[in-house]
Parts: sequence; structure tokens; C-alpha cells
Amino acid sequence: MTQISSSGISRRGLLTAFAATAVAAAPTYSNAAGFLRGGGDIRRLRMYSGRTGERIDTIYWIEGQYIGGAIEEITRFMRDWRNGRTLQIDTRTIDIMAAAHNLMDVSEPYMLLSGYRSPETNAMLRANSSGVARNSLHLRGQAADLRLSSRSVSQMARAAQSCQGGGVGRYSGSNFVHMDCGPVRAWGS
Repeated sequence: MTQISSSGISRRGLLTAFAATAVAAAPTYSNAAGFLRGGGDIRRLRMYSGRTGERIDTIYWIEGQYIGGAIEEITRFMRDWRNGRTLQIDTRTIDIMAAAHNLMDVSEPYMLLSGYRSPETNAMLRANSSGVARNSLHLRGQAADLRLSSRSVSQMARAAQSCQGGGVGRYSGSNFVHMDCGPVRAWGS
């Protein structure tokens, strides 16, 4: 059962964190992707949605293994908030988001502006803006638009670009950064 908490860490996240502390006590060798080297044997993602009021604080990876329930929780959280539709979020995108967050050394959760977008939502946004791609990676659950009040768009973009894991778009006028797991590229100012 997926739980999204509006008051902080979920029960599953808390139990997983407890288990992680026991696992982290033993010496291990991580097979983490290159951009997460030095990130430890635990990966965590913290976000909130201004649209729904929901918050998520979950450990989604321990000792080289993704935690299925946590990935489901992230997928539900990153749903198309306009119609409630979901598509599994690509773990590569989740890893880029988590790695960039760790590189910025902040405790503030990301504000999620857009995760998965249904075709209807993407078409509506395209009709109202020239900056929305017809074949957006949001349609495949491979992109996120994020904001941090404690970091500038440039700081966030530099952290995401240093991961060399996908695309990074700077949207300074709207104060957010796009991160995806598509081809490595950068755009915007």
C-alpha cells in the first residue's frame, strides 16, 4: 500500500530508515552509478508538492537495491496532479535528483512542479506555452521540474549537470530546473 504523508516521513520510510541504520553498520561495497560514488549505501529523496500539499521523505535504495515500495511511493507522489494518472518514474531520474540534492548539501526538500505528465496535460501545456516539448520526457516518467528556495537555478543546474546523467534545463524566469535521464545535454539560462 502506497502512503504519502502530509506531515513528513512515511511509516514505511521510517521503518526503512531504521533497517538502513543496521545495514549501514556493516562494511559494504556499493555498485552505485558513477555520479553517486561517495553518496553512501543509502539513497534518499525528499520532496513536497505545493499543488497537493503532500510531502515525501523516503529512502529508496539500500546496499545496491532499489526498494520497490519506495519507488511506488515516489511514482504516486510524482503523478500528474491534474488528473491523478501515474506512470512509473524512471529510477535513473530519481538517482539524478537525489545525487544533485546531495551535492548541494541541503536539508530542504525539493518542491516538485512537474513529474509525470499525461498526454492530455502535455497537450494542454503545449497549447499555452512554447517551452513544452511535444515528446517531453515527462510523458515517459523520465523528467522532473524542481525548485529549492535555498539554492539558485544556476546552483541547482550545476549540481545536476555534474552528474552527467541526462538533460538539465535552466528556467531562471520561472525559477526551476528540469532534470531528466535522457541524453546528456543542457539548455536555458
